Amino acid sequence: MDLNLFNIEDDAPVFGYSECCGSQPLAARLRPRTLEEYVGQEHILAPGKLLRRAVDADMFHSIILSGPPGVGKTSLAELIAKTTDCAFLRLSGVTSTVADIRNAIAHAVKLKKECGKRTVLFIDEIHRFNKSQQDSLLPDVENGNIRLIGATTHNVQFYIVGALLSRSLVFVLKPLSEKNITDLLKHAAASPDGFPERKVIINDDAVRFLATACEGDARKALNALELAVLTTLPDDKGITTVTLSCAEDSIQKKFINYDDDAHYDTASAFIKSMRGSDADAAIYYLARMLSGNEDIRFIARRLMIFASEDIGNADPHALQIAVAAAQAVDMVGMPEARIILAQAVTYCATAPKSNASYMAINQALEDIEKNRVQPVPVHLKDSHSNPGSDTEKNQENYKYPHASGGFVVQDYMTVEKSYYEPKNIGYESKIKERIDYWKSIRSAVKNGSFKN
Repeated sequence: MDLNLFNIEDDAPVFGYSECCGSQPLAARLRPRTLEEYVGQEHILAPGKLLRRAVDADMFHSIILSGPPGVGKTSLAELIAKTTDCAFLRLSGVTSTVADIRNAIAHAVKLKKECGKRTVLFIDEIHRFNKSQQDSLLPDVENGNIRLIGATTHNVQFYIVGALLSRSLVFVLKPLSEKNITDLLKHAAASPDGFPERKVIINDDAVRFLATACEGDARKALNALELAVLTTLPDDKGITTVTLSCAEDSIQKKFINYDDDAHYDTASAFIKSMRGSDADAAIYYLARMLSGNEDIRFIARRLMIFASEDIGNADPHALQIAVAAAQAVDMVGMPEARIILAQAVTYCATAPKSNASYMAINQALEDIEKNRVQPVPVHLKDSHSNPGSDTEKNQENYKYPHASGGFVVQDYMTVEKSYYEPKNIGYESKIKERIDYWKSIRSAVKNGSFKN
């Protein structure tokens, strides 16, 4: 691999980009040159914030930058290298191998030995490195041969090995605000680095549309602007005007970030909104999942689980509706399945809630795991499995409930336990009345006060 090591102050091109500025994408041409020009991420870069202090003091060994696409991870890594007077070397987690890593580190060691200059090794999509590739970085991070900056769009707790995490400062970058994107778009239209051979005007409604549609992704917004400019003919005065119609054509469909993290976060918010009986929020997160091309069968499965875990016997019809919805969406498919899911979601969100059944089975399982397993009372055992045994003889001690109106007092466990505690809500309130009534009869029988 031909590694391109250079000093950021020389304004040399980043490895992987063309040396011809005119052939670079707009987003690359407008990369900030200083931390002051960098847009967004004030929560970590404002004066006094941790990352800014670490960079200004030149006191860091390894940094992991996590965040969605187009929020400035690569630009920030370059600026950190420039601010701390380091050479900058870039690798890709998609294409680089352990041999590439060793080659890069060898270059960094040579540069440090011959010139006394440190090197920032930037690894884009570091989550694509396997465990052995990530582990191979550890010795050289510890001894200072490299200053590692890794970038990922994934949750670092799941994709970065613990040993590397423990040696790194981890910073989460946020999607850019609409104001951030608006400022970038206006700067791109006015800057000589943006469109040096054109005079560009972007209408305010076009700016607002792009700032909203790109969902905080600066690269997507700038790419859309560039496409709009390059496909729009200048007027008689040589001015290229980007209208709302041009902007809409350039981006076509609003981008929805729905990666693995968004999948889990949205599903969690979806369930918690239904649990909190907020039908509007539940419908919103349903729409977000559908817009992100979530598997409708996954949504249906979550609904069935929710109907039992969070509604239970407070409204037994909820499970029936959830199961019917799952069967229906499997037969109908999208886009009509959205209607069926919406009906089931709104029903579950507005249904009375009880987790009593969920709590009951969990407590019983915990009891079995931690305590001695109760033997089955003799009068409840199956006599057919042990013919002629004491079990068969003791069957006469079993009292048949139907012979006594459907309820009879007798022991069903050798140790008295209470797991199911129905709540006084919805249909479960009626169940609670019956259970309380039966408990009073059992108590009266035991203390001899029961009168038939």
